[in-house]
Amino acid sequence: MRIARFSIDGNVAFGAVEGDRPDELVLDIIKGIPFADFELSGTKVPLSKVRLLPPVLPNKVVAYGRNYADHAKELGNEVPDVPFAFFKPSTSVIGSGDEIQYPSFSADVHHEAELAVVIGRMCREVPRERVKDVIFGYTCANDVTARDVQKREKQWARAKGFDTSCPLGPWVETGLDLETASDLTVQLTVNGEQRQLGRTSEMIHSIEDLIVNISEAMTLLPGDVILTGTPAGVGPLTVGDEVAVTIEGIGTLTNKVVKRG
Repeated sequence: MRIARFSIDGNVAFGAVEGDRPDELVLDIIKGIPFADFELSGTKVPLSKVRLLPPVLPNKVVAYGRNYADHAKELGNEVPDVPFAFFKPSTSVIGSGDEIQYPSFSADVHHEAELAVVIGRMCREVPRERVKDVIFGYTCANDVTARDVQKREKQWARAKGFDTSCPLGPWVETGLDLETASDLTVQLTVNGEQRQLGRTSEMIHSIEDLIVNISEAMTLLPGDVILTGTPAGVGPLTVGDEVAVTIEGIGTLTNKVVKRG
């Protein structure tokens, strides 16, 4: 099931996305919230009539760096022996169709296409064999990064945590099992030109590795998001660019870059 979060006529709701053709997609509005038992209301609205919001409002976004060898190599970094985590604040999250605001303190902002894992239940110290039980679903992410700031500051809080630096969407796909999610095509285009192309099977540390790693240290809550790293091909974005992340079996996350005004 594809579950989207959206607004219509000033109201915010979750809905199940139905249909195959992009111009014919509809939302069946969900009664309640998707992290608990819910029912479909049967009330349907065309996707074209709503504004898509970030599919979840995470308490925290835990991101992992240098999790694809070719990406680490392209930036001249060593591959870490253990998963390498950092955070993006909830204020960095935007949805598909929202604008990425180019920060005034950077002159070199890059795109990073990533598979995002959405947590479905409160959990801590998750054993490897239980990882699949705590995953709600998967969505597309763009770990937008002020590369020049990242290079000159030891901490990445500003470089990767600025407002609008974490596009998520367009929805959460709950129908993928862990094995399938571990071998999906990840692609990113800028103005229709392919920049990144990889597979989640190229990750150095698996989805299980990452969730075991972070849940050893902290409690994960429903709606929390784990970013799993980006394949090679990262590069600059400029004002006016349209950047799209497409992940096999999930969908396409599209955002336009604008000047912060």
